[in-house]
Amino acid sequence: MLKGFKDFLMRGNVIELAVAVVIGTAFTAIVTAFTNGLIKPLINAIGGSDAAKGLGFNVLSENDSTFLDFGGVINAAINFVIVAAVVYFLLVLPMKKIQERRKRGQEEGPSEPTDVELLTEIRDLLRQQSGANGQVTGSRTEARD
Repeated sequence: MLKGFKDFLMRGNVIELAVAVVIGTAFTAIVTAFTNGLIKPLINAIGGSDAAKGLGFNVLSENDSTFLDFGGVINAAINFVIVAAVVYFLLVLPMKKIQERRKRGQEEGPSEPTDVELLTEIRDLLRQQSGANGQVTGSRTEARD
């Protein structure tokens, strides 16, 4: 049981996954700092009811806990788009290219016959059997193209 666990841990996949999580966390911190430090102040400059709070407004003017912060939502969306773009262009796209290269080296297997090809083969086999037995059937069908 411990040997299987050791084999699992020593596989390249687990180590690569751990490295990806650590790098992803560090990259997320960079993106968050970028959007909080540069993008969000620009969004907040657009205004709202109180420019210090950011882009948004209070649902109840006397209650600050009812502030709807659209700037924070826009900031989160920008974070998501940046992280998704990096993941796509640095991980997904290169993996697709590697998989395509691997597939180029492999030969395609035999293709499945079409329905018309199967029916034609069945017809020919039935003709051979009826000709070998000396029997001729009364009806004759042919495949049409």
